[in-house]
Amino acid sequence: MRERNLSVGRIQGRSPVETAGQISVMAPDQVPPSAVADFVHIRDNIGNGRSSIDAALAVIATWHGGHISRAELLALGVTSRQIQHRIGIGRLAPVYNGVYAVGHRPTRPEARAAGALLACGPRSALSHRSAATAWGIWRHWREPFELTAAVHRRPRGLLIHQSHTLLARDVKVRDGLRVTSAARTLVDLAPRLTEQRLTRALNDLRLWKVVDPAAVDDVLARNMNHRARAALVRLIAEAQEEPTRSELEDAFLKVVRGEQLPVPEVNVHIGPYRVDALFGDRALVVELDGWATHKTWAAFQRDRRQDQDILAYYGIPTVRLTYFETTREARSTAERLRRIFGELGVE
Repeated sequence: MRERNLSVGRIQGRSPVETAGQISVMAPDQVPPSAVADFVHIRDNIGNGRSSIDAALAVIATWHGGHISRAELLALGVTSRQIQHRIGIGRLAPVYNGVYAVGHRPTRPEARAAGALLACGPRSALSHRSAATAWGIWRHWREPFELTAAVHRRPRGLLIHQSHTLLARDVKVRDGLRVTSAARTLVDLAPRLTEQRLTRALNDLRLWKVVDPAAVDDVLARNMNHRARAALVRLIAEAQEEPTRSELEDAFLKVVRGEQLPVPEVNVHIGPYRVDALFGDRALVVELDGWATHKTWAAFQRDRRQDQDILAYYGIPTVRLTYFETTREARSTAERLRRIFGELGVE
């Protein structure tokens, strides 16, 4: 992606290398002058001699998931020869160019991701599938980590996408890691997802209240030639006030639109009940009964009580559809609904 105007950036974690406003471009072998004094202050307030350097090194490493950069080591007063000595005796383990694990390589993927961010510099963020994992769209971390950087930077062992001007609003902090915003992550990942997975990802992010359609529109407006633009524009246009809550609801709406039936409101409240779909002017409720949430006797009883209450108190009948009826018998289910709509006068 090519974007405009980077105005604010922040270093990963609690590092003192933080500034307001425009952030400078730093390689792993550079530390801003303002940070050198901070590192020396840490070293000098811990003690004297080699042990104080090692203790300060350990403190700084906690900012980066157990990693430290060559620049930070030099700022602490560790010489190049001493760095090589520590590598030789196993106190430092090279991970990326200019980035070392302290003591041992971290086992947690989140800590290893922090090392990747240190290698790429402050104008970078986890993106694409790595950001998708951080946001919960994907379940498992995969390596090599994938990042987007605002400047040309390609550390070996990482997948880097270059964005000449990564906007500050495109970067968030998630569990202590710099990641692309949920909206930008969705746009970045869209070309790799099927229509079904993209629909679910958008709605899950909306359910978790980390993205809204306007934020996705904002990213798309700056990426007019994006490969998945058409699919995302359509999804945003179809988005309702409430997102869908399951793949079954997504499948039902796809059937409704494909069969040119009236489009219902989803996940609306009728009295104390939230219903899956409401058609017409409160004319018909459709409930979608996936096996996972409707298989028990208690769920069966609860469902019938809800249907009875909605009919008795609000005069609205309910039709219940199973997963099989929605996904495997879509055409016959659509015809059945069309007949019901005709009887109820739903247009």
